[in-house]
Amino acid sequence: MILVRDIFQLKFGAMKQAMDLWKEGESIMKAAGHQPSRLLTDLTGEYYSLVLESTFENLAEFEMGHTSTAMTDAWRAWYRRFTELVVSGRREIFTVVQ
Repeated sequence: MILVRDIFQLKFGAMKQAMDLWKEGESIMKAAGHQPSRLLTDLTGEYYSLVLESTFENLAEFEMGHTSTAMTDAWRAWYRRFTELVVSGRREIFTVVQ
């Protein structure tokens, strides 16, 4: 099993707007067959960090889910709106050991 974290550094003061927008994005992902994920926000460290955390059986399952969501017009339109709130981002992929 793998754990995928998409980590977004948001513009100053954009957390509430990003979280509200993320609720819309999650419904688009579910409609595309993507599994539910956890949404995390910073408690310490860099301010305005938003983390999307998902698990998959393997990299192939991750790629299939990522591709099926990203190919929809609804996702592309939503993502353009979301990225306006983002300063930077990165992805971390881990193997779940226990």
